[in-house]
Amino acid sequence: MKLLECKALTKYYSGKCALNEIDLTIESGKIVGLLGPNGSGKSTLIKLIAGLLTPSKGELTVLGNPVGVGTKKIISYLPDKDYISDWMKIEEIVRMFEEFYEDFDSKRAFEMLNKLNLDKSAKLKQLSKGNKEKVQLILVMSRRAKLYLLDEPIGGVDPAARDYILNTIISNYEPEATVVIATHLIADIEQVLDEVIFIHQGKIALQSTVDEIREKEGKSVDSLFREVYKC
Repeated sequence: MKLLECKALTKYYSGKCALNEIDLTIESGKIVGLLGPNGSGKSTLIKLIAGLLTPSKGELTVLGNPVGVGTKKIISYLPDKDYISDWMKIEEIVRMFEEFYEDFDSKRAFEMLNKLNLDKSAKLKQLSKGNKEKVQLILVMSRRAKLYLLDEPIGGVDPAARDYILNTIISNYEPEATVVIATHLIADIEQVLDEVIFIHQGKIALQSTVDEIREKEGKSVDSLFREVYKC
């Protein structure tokens, strides 16, 4: 089922083109990597889908509906920066999400938090960077959303934390939903991806399944990306 569709989607910042007439379709039930160098347009596209930015021109729909209040109810978004007040206790944050989001599953959240052996009365600012990232991801993945948008979820954390984060993603999203992971750390997430989208200088350079890339190119997604973008 078609979940997301962009037609000639364009975004300008102060006269500079961040996204240039993107045409894109994403189906339900996938884990999709939105891959590109820093500054390629990944975060801009994610924020447009999440409804935090408005397109300069073009169309963007989620389940056939323009982005707005209705689509925000079915999208769970993890920004690339801390988004929760760090003076709050973990348990308080879970209860806040429970009140704010109709699809939030507090039981699922507490089960994942228990596996981390974290003190629920601890304030977010008392946690290590890795544990703070994990808590924020758990909150996002505890919603029963149709579309999960994760902007650089493994950036800046150690390899052990990355493994936990990836396992949390693949174990907890809704089967009918789609997860879009925006990152430049391709080798770290390639094993969990069904499909990839290469974005570069505000344009879609490639959209393909991971299996197709391996069969046609005879190489990994990471190797192809490095070859195409000489990085």
